[in-house]
Amino acid sequence: MSHASELIETDIETYLKQHEQKDLLRFITCGSVDDGKSTFIGRLLHDSALVYEDQLAAVQRDSSRYGTTGDEVDLALLVDGLQSEREQGITIDVAYRYFSTDRRKFIIADTPGHEQYTRNMATGASTAQLAVILVDARSGIQVQTRRHSYICSLLGIRHVLLAVNKMDLVDWDQTTFEAIRTDYESFARRLGIPNVRCVPLSALKGDNVVRRSNNLHWYDGPTFMELLETIEVKADRNLDDLRLPIQTVIRPSHEFRGFAGTLAAGIARPGDPVVALPAGTQSHIERIVTHDGDLDYAFAPQSVTITLTDEIDVSRGMLLSSPKRPATVADALDARVVWMAEQPLLPGRQYDIKLATATVPAVIEQIHHRIDVNTLENCPTDSLELNEIGLCRVQLSAPVAFDPYDEIADTGAFIIIDRISLHTVGAGMATRQATETPGTEKDVPRRQPLLTKTQRAGQKGQRPCTIWLTGLSGSGKSTLANALEQALFRRGYHSYLIDAGNIRHGLSHDLGFSRDARAENIRRIAETATMFVDAGLIVVCASLSPYRDDREMVRERLEPGEMIEVHVDAPVELCRERDSDDIYSRADAGEIHGLPGVDITYEAPAKPEVHIDSSAIDVDESVEKILQVLKEKGVIRL
Repeated sequence: MSHASELIETDIETYLKQHEQKDLLRFITCGSVDDGKSTFIGRLLHDSALVYEDQLAAVQRDSSRYGTTGDEVDLALLVDGLQSEREQGITIDVAYRYFSTDRRKFIIADTPGHEQYTRNMATGASTAQLAVILVDARSGIQVQTRRHSYICSLLGIRHVLLAVNKMDLVDWDQTTFEAIRTDYESFARRLGIPNVRCVPLSALKGDNVVRRSNNLHWYDGPTFMELLETIEVKADRNLDDLRLPIQTVIRPSHEFRGFAGTLAAGIARPGDPVVALPAGTQSHIERIVTHDGDLDYAFAPQSVTITLTDEIDVSRGMLLSSPKRPATVADALDARVVWMAEQPLLPGRQYDIKLATATVPAVIEQIHHRIDVNTLENCPTDSLELNEIGLCRVQLSAPVAFDPYDEIADTGAFIIIDRISLHTVGAGMATRQATETPGTEKDVPRRQPLLTKTQRAGQKGQRPCTIWLTGLSGSGKSTLANALEQALFRRGYHSYLIDAGNIRHGLSHDLGFSRDARAENIRRIAETATMFVDAGLIVVCASLSPYRDDREMVRERLEPGEMIEVHVDAPVELCRERDSDDIYSRADAGEIHGLPGVDITYEAPAKPEVHIDSSAIDVDESVEKILQVLKEKGVIRL
């Protein structure tokens, strides 16, 4: 459905050329049931003059039979096409609608709000670049709102427009809107969603959907349509790392052998080196072939056929990758799984996994934990029920090439297929190569050392512990940690400094900065610190560790009294001034994402053993303050 334009009648060729050059934005509408998603889309189309007269007449006739808006036209019927949807007044299936304006083309996926149809929502979100999440102003943020937001974050959606709907039913109250906005923005920061915009509106009345509302005079931001037309999503594409999943091999004659597929990431140019994974054989791009002729370059998400300079074995399911930064090849991976079947996911059952163009048999070996969508806490479990989300270890029957989903979505996403019914029963987002070999905990017994921690500590004349320094980048953690270790050394104590930045270059070199990756990084640091404490050492650890849950996990791994949490506190403005590595400026420019204090929240310790205001006292005073607490707790003798 296209906008009205005089060029359609006067110069159709010019109109079509302009139409081809417009950006395409794919977005979904989601949220809790009865928040007004279908009405919102209907209003968006109606007020943009994108509804044909016969369609509107049909909706007017159906409103008397199916409508839920009294004497007014029920615009939700423009979207709710199934008879069961109209009878119940709910959305069941994913309804797709296409429309365009002067500035942009759009594809909307209107997704269901009911919990039992969460799998349909995940389907709609899998190809979206932006999520429109509707909230009823009367009820605020609901469980399903949080679940949908979490799934959007899992699927890599970086832009969320929060529509606080039905403002007419709360008398256009600004306080109500601000409370909902604050609540949602706080939750979104914990999810790592970098771009959230909030708009108060009434889809039924049309306020702030396309036209600015006089009833919301206190809101001076853009209307919803203005945001949809102007929000920038092109920068989200990964154009650095070449990835071409091979869909088919084209062999019309013995003179031509091409490998066809859709570029998942990167830019391809003739002469560029490539490696075919999982085999590992290398070659160079010879030609980039399309129906309209050869290209000098191609970029994601173009569909192309590539020929290579060498006759290497490449077939469907393989991946052409940049050899400088190749995809990971492994036969086991960890992934976040959204379970979509009535029967629960139980470890040990065999399924088929379809990842990019490869399909291989697989077994869910272990469920590491289930994720509570309300608190984002990790809960132990032995199964996943319908619509539950968990971190699982997937054992594949053969090696496949993949990337962490938050780095390259198209080569990190997979579906889980029941081998008997052939139904899709789950969706997965790869996080990393599996970090443990299945069966290790059962097959390898734990050995008890002959020397105890008490004996090792007694030899050194000290009480072992972990001093965990947490704070924003630029707060002074590393500087203070180095000074503290030197002070302990001068006093004759045995210590070791763990700097989380250095861990990223070694033990955690394979991890990104997603929520799960951060948790795994802290787990590895905690395991290392625990071993050093068992050796009788005083461990000084400098780690941003923005989430309270992760720091509590460290405390739980140590014995009572063995963790001294130090909050190195400084205003973010001061941290920016101290930023010698340009981390904040790079985050502002969009080069890095998920930086605490910029686009995710830093959860400061509620009751740290030591609070250091690094804007008020210098390093020497801070060291003395920590040493005094260590003395009081019997760790050292001054």
